Amino acid sequence: MDVSCAFPTALDSPDNIALAERLGYHRAWVYDTPHQSPDVWMTLALAAQRTERIGLGPGVLVPSLRHPMVTATATATLTALAPGRVAVAFGTGFTGRRAMGYRAIPWAFMDSYIRAYRALLRGEIVEWEGAQMQMLHPDGHAPSRPIDVPILISALGPKGNKVASELGDGLFATLQMPEFMADYSWSAYLAWGTVLDEEEDNDSEHARAAGGPGWALSFHGAYEFGGPDAVRALPGGAEWLEVIEDTPPGQRHLAVHFGHCVELNAADQAAWSVGGHTTLQDATLSGTRDQIRRTLDDYRSRGLTEIVFQPCGSNIQAELERFLEAAVS
Repeated sequence: MDVSCAFPTALDSPDNIALAERLGYHRAWVYDTPHQSPDVWMTLALAAQRTERIGLGPGVLVPSLRHPMVTATATATLTALAPGRVAVAFGTGFTGRRAMGYRAIPWAFMDSYIRAYRALLRGEIVEWEGAQMQMLHPDGHAPSRPIDVPILISALGPKGNKVASELGDGLFATLQMPEFMADYSWSAYLAWGTVLDEEEDNDSEHARAAGGPGWALSFHGAYEFGGPDAVRALPGGAEWLEVIEDTPPGQRHLAVHFGHCVELNAADQAAWSVGGHTTLQDATLSGTRDQIRRTLDDYRSRGLTEIVFQPCGSNIQAELERFLEAAVS
């Protein structure tokens, strides 16, 4: 199983990706979250210039944020900067859309978008929004077509599985592992968490800073996909909702997604402090080194071929080192 990493795209992500390469990580993915992050493609371009071996890719792109020609051209540019190292993952937009007040894009749109994107990279003429277009880049403006880049698709249900199996080269999963994961020769799983010391409590300051942002996604996901009742079923859920519902209804999505994968927002802190932290090891890939090794062995038996770990907290290098040591021992 390959051990990769991910970063919630930040100004220091290129340096962190270079660090991950030195440590031995297989690939680095960065998020497409324009409401809180610098541009994903600019970040990857800078990382390409600072690295030589590590795989690079956006994980995941949200199609509605860019015209397929723009995405194809960005992919071509990164491929020129990092030949043989680029992969691209697509998703319907959890935080990438919901944090801006939109719902996820329909799978029918995803299907059409990826078909157009792939055809553009092959150099074909495609029709999009009623117009015919083609990558016309002359020599020196992009690699010659066709441009072959692996595509992973984030899918959890049958509609997504159908699109991924027909149009993708692999699966990019997060929040939960679908049963069909083993059907793919390349199946990546994005996980958050931290390696705890022996006897370290779930509510230690280290656990809160390094594992807390990933743990908070259990509340964000429950609220977005299950509504308030799903949140109330979680330890600390009532306190989390009290903070969120103090925000005007039309702006609650802003309160929910503030600090996404970076830090605990006000609602997350309220839930953590009243006992929500007790679910840290259930909601994230957290535990002692031995516990994480056993969990990864289970993931491997279920068909996972790439674990993607996102470090959090004030010491990213230490989190990357600790996880890699646990994963490869």
